[in-house]
Amino acid sequence: MLYALARPLLFALDPETAHLLTFALADAPLRLGLLRFPRVPLQPVRAMGLEFPNPVGLAAGLDKNAEHVDALGALGFGFLEVGTVTPRPQAGNPRPRFFRLPGARALINRFGFNNVGLDAFLDNLSRARWRGVLGINIGRNFDTPNERAAEDYLACLERVYARASYVTVNVSSPNTVGLRALQEKERLEMLLDRLVALRERLADRHGRRVPLALKVSPDLESGQIREIAAAVRRCRIDALIATNTTLSRDSLEHHALAKETGGLSGEPLRKRATDVLAAFAAELRGEVPLIGVGGILSGADAVEKLAAGASLVQLYTGLIYRGPALVAECARAIAHANRAAA
Repeated sequence: MLYALARPLLFALDPETAHLLTFALADAPLRLGLLRFPRVPLQPVRAMGLEFPNPVGLAAGLDKNAEHVDALGALGFGFLEVGTVTPRPQAGNPRPRFFRLPGARALINRFGFNNVGLDAFLDNLSRARWRGVLGINIGRNFDTPNERAAEDYLACLERVYARASYVTVNVSSPNTVGLRALQEKERLEMLLDRLVALRERLADRHGRRVPLALKVSPDLESGQIREIAAAVRRCRIDALIATNTTLSRDSLEHHALAKETGGLSGEPLRKRATDVLAAFAAELRGEVPLIGVGGILSGADAVEKLAAGASLVQLYTGLIYRGPALVAECARAIAHANRAAA
């Protein structure tokens, strides 16, 4: 109810300004328990060797700098994913770089991994009290060539390892030039091999094995899906997240903002993301848990992801259009679907 009242005011502002203002106004009340939302049912899920209190998570990108972990944890998520973080701080692409398409219930962003860098990111995490399942999404700096990209990912993995429940390797953002080329077979296998080797050394050092997840693009052909699935299986990656944002503008050709560059999320992405998720489920045949993300704006959308093969789901754009009550709605819908299937 509160968000429904606030949304028209927020949507009157520039999208990036509204995003920052929302956190500025809601952070302390959420952390202190002064804002209440529908109760999220407990429905434990085991995936990646981790126990999730419920299957509804926050997607990376909303809290890039891990500044609002305690506030977001108060919304009832079963897990949070923060980042993307890169080794060095970077400003990202120039503004404007974030656009709403309300008629389509969609967003376009071309942020470009804007973040405070590893040092400040980890300082922020050190102040967080929330101790739920925390994913940390890692990437390369915009000026690091792909030939040296592994160095950035390895540096991030080593630094975030002690704080992460799992680490997501982001090679699928469309807003860093050349990044998606890292999804190509040889480059991907080389990167994953090096990350897995480092993870094993870190597991010995820290006395625990942190799972690795791979986040993929929705703009993949069937041959690419087969190659990525084979790499995930061969390198023993612990989970696959399908999907990131899309460069496609299907059904939006006449929208005033459709020509803005960047990744499209929200309702127009839903079917494409779900189809890619289902294709990976068919290739991996239950060997690797899948996390479904892209276009979830209702409980029914969340159930659709699980029906396509996901064990867990993540929200981002739906929170902007529907507000925090979407978390409990999705969890309840999944619980109901699970009971009906039992």
